[in-house]
Amino acid sequence: MISIEELCRWTDGNANAAAVAKSFDGVVFDSRNVRKGCLYVALKGANTDGHRFVQQAIEAGAAAALVRMDWPPCGMACAVNELPLVRVADPKTALTAAAREYRKTLAAKVVGVTGSAGKTTTKELLARMLAQVGKTAATPENQNNDLGMPVAILNTPRDAAFCVLEMGTNHPGEIAHLVSVAHPDAGVITNIGNAHAEFFKTLDGTAAEKGTLVANLPADGFAVLDRDGVKFATLAAMASARVVAAGLEDAECAKLAHALEENLPGRHNVLNARLAEACAMALGATEEQCVAALEGFSPPGHRWRPVEWHGAIAIDDTYNANPESMIAALDTFGGNIAVLGTMGELGEAAGREHARVLAHALALGLDAVILVGGGWGVPGGEGVRVVPDAAAAKAELLKIIHPGAKILLKGSRTMQLEEIIARE
Repeated sequence: MISIEELCRWTDGNANAAAVAKSFDGVVFDSRNVRKGCLYVALKGANTDGHRFVQQAIEAGAAAALVRMDWPPCGMACAVNELPLVRVADPKTALTAAAREYRKTLAAKVVGVTGSAGKTTTKELLARMLAQVGKTAATPENQNNDLGMPVAILNTPRDAAFCVLEMGTNHPGEIAHLVSVAHPDAGVITNIGNAHAEFFKTLDGTAAEKGTLVANLPADGFAVLDRDGVKFATLAAMASARVVAAGLEDAECAKLAHALEENLPGRHNVLNARLAEACAMALGATEEQCVAALEGFSPPGHRWRPVEWHGAIAIDDTYNANPESMIAALDTFGGNIAVLGTMGELGEAAGREHARVLAHALALGLDAVILVGGGWGVPGGEGVRVVPDAAAAKAELLKIIHPGAKILLKGSRTMQLEEIIARE
């Protein structure tokens, strides 16, 4: 529990009489997710203003609401003056400040996880492994930005032994900001690839951004890195604490691969599991506990989800994509039809990277490749169809699928390829 008095001290906030003596357990910023006793943070977004839902959130059970200092407008003041409110200059800034200060009160070992691909899967695997050792909190889903991560920290129980935080970035400086809030004790970098090349330009630029995590660890902390990764030496040199190197050649990988083969196949996922295991074992888990944690594991969201569709099996891996994750998925699925969506945020590298992925797909000898979106830059041809969107891709698929076919669906989030197999 966090007291309103603490919140006001951390954020320079002012609590009204209805709120001042209260405490709250966790934070939400979506009124649809309000649970009894939480703090509702009213944020102004591009499409709506969370202040519109303050009364609704309180009625749904929120202990109090964090609102702008100038809210409510004079015309509606009488309607809300009995609600428990904490007023601050800016709720988003206050949310970050509160998370930074609350983090200082936690006894939990905090682990930051970043990388060009595999962050969410690795975070989930690590959290399951650490839960075998002690109470563990983790970033929900992929809420890894400057809004989601502070919420994850504030939702960590004071008695948690571990907190695993996913850290995402697509612009320089974002990891540094997240680290300044989370103050992680350990860091895991899954890989360095061409995701967000539009903003980081080169692999060195990506490594410099991701490496900010391990560069800011405490002296008694540790960094977990892929010893075979293309930028291992760069990242190891950046680390301010000891480096725990792990990789696919480690003896432990055989057990991990066996445990994952049904629900999460692929060498890239074995590597994710090995990095998570190396981190968990450095924090006190045994190898047996780590392997046991994989039983029944399924990745969250639209990540390697087998779906029966018109007599075929579609692998829904549509959450997101970059060149490295595309190639890893193609190498893993072992099917005959690939539906590949345009990859975003590649900047000047877009043409080259789309061509690289397409060449890799064609080299696999697939029966058909359906390219979705305008990023591919090819006219189509034998075995290759180019369509503008998911609806057109679905129409093409229905012409060629047959019972027993296996289809890979993968593309950037904006492509919404999951709509192809949505319930009809």
